Amino acid sequence: MTMQNPFESREVWFLTGSQDLYGDDVLAQVAEQSRAVAAALDEADAVPVTVVWKPVLKDSESIRRAILDANADDACIGLVAWMHTFSPAKMWIRGLDALATPLLQLHTQANVELPWSSIDMDFMNLNQAAHGDREFGYILSRMDIPRKVVVGHTTDPRVQAEVGTWVRAAAGNAELRSMRLARFGDNMRNVAVTEGDKTEAEVRFGVSVNTWGVNDLAERVHEASDEDVDLLVKEYEELYDVAPELRVGGERHEALRYGARIEVGLRSFLAEGGFGAFTTSFEDLGALRQLPGLAVQRLMADGYGFGAEGDWKTAVLVRVAKVMGYGLPGGASLMEDYTYDLTPRSELILGAHMLEVCPTLTTARPRLEIHPLGIGDREDPVRLVFEADAGPGLVVAMSDMRDRFRWVANVVDVVAAPHDLPRLPVGHALWAPHPDLPTSAGAWLLAGAAHHTVMTTALTREVFEDLARMSGTELLTIDETTTQSGFERELRWNAVYHRVAGGV
Repeated sequence: MTMQNPFESREVWFLTGSQDLYGDDVLAQVAEQSRAVAAALDEADAVPVTVVWKPVLKDSESIRRAILDANADDACIGLVAWMHTFSPAKMWIRGLDALATPLLQLHTQANVELPWSSIDMDFMNLNQAAHGDREFGYILSRMDIPRKVVVGHTTDPRVQAEVGTWVRAAAGNAELRSMRLARFGDNMRNVAVTEGDKTEAEVRFGVSVNTWGVNDLAERVHEASDEDVDLLVKEYEELYDVAPELRVGGERHEALRYGARIEVGLRSFLAEGGFGAFTTSFEDLGALRQLPGLAVQRLMADGYGFGAEGDWKTAVLVRVAKVMGYGLPGGASLMEDYTYDLTPRSELILGAHMLEVCPTLTTARPRLEIHPLGIGDREDPVRLVFEADAGPGLVVAMSDMRDRFRWVANVVDVVAAPHDLPRLPVGHALWAPHPDLPTSAGAWLLAGAAHHTVMTTALTREVFEDLARMSGTELLTIDETTTQSGFERELRWNAVYHRVAGGV
């Protein structure tokens, strides 16, 4: 199984602003040139969805109708707006007042260079986006419309990359608006940060979070056919270095077959219910004989979001990161800050979980092993063991701060372990946080950020910045410029802003 392309049925609409003042000949040129600009984006490898050109907008009613149509079309995940000429901004008020679709203001023009020897007033009147986009920017700011601004010619790879990043965030936003999440059991008892307001999450993001009894899942597991289990076991032996004791004829082969049975049952439950993410809890396993490990890892590799110990907020982030990072090198996984190497000035964080780290974080061939698990009171579970590839990464956590959800992101460098870890029987990652561990961990603690995160090695901070803007979510980023005193000031400013913006 592989993740279904989340961009395949998605569109971004390209809106061009002008007015009737210029006459039919000029408007025909506006339409022709705007088609070319839209086509340049549509053909760009960095832009993963179809860019749909729409007729030039010249009056208030056509603008309002175009925006209402975009709001109502499930395929449309965002609008790119460009004022080719001067488009009086009062015409846009009624449409923008109804806007419920993410917006990108593209500040560009048809030509790259000025035709110095032939430029005249006809050329100036036709190519005045420098003029028109400032008018449009004013009304967007006056109406407090969240948007991303991208400046430059659409043939520039930088511009295409910035638009593409925004498109990926728009796809993540669309996924949030339609996501269904299944919780098998509740969250770990007495844990605070994995709690959260599921009703507010649906109001804010659109994600529907509900609970099913773990024995509903166990029933599916026990109904899995031997034929389906045989096929999965064969697949495991082709894809992974399976421990001899788990292979056919090995003394613990039945444990591997039960792991496969869990995958068959869990996969069918999620597919039938249309779920994009799920959680489990080692404190609520019902009739399951193993804590799901291998099955969870493989489902994450196929694009599902997952949170351990009932942590639905992290499951949401994992699924969104999977969608936004589709087709890019790297991966995304549940991660947990576990322990430190506190060697002065070269501190590192070792992250892992009991079992459930996604193998998309490595390009190496994972090992499939079985080891005891001291919690959960069940049989020894099977799991994939590997180390995440070295390279740039990002970890993002979500916390419920009572009056809002807060995302905290840390830019990191995933590194190779300086020594072998022969007795660590789980998927794991080792990273150096920016700017350094004392500053990073101090800021993380001050923000009340969670110990569960999504780790992505496919996405940069920019896509989460775009998604936070679209969804109206607080985002705090810890990077090479962060200082603890500056971060504390940002926390205080944010507290004031969100209380004022949300109503005191």
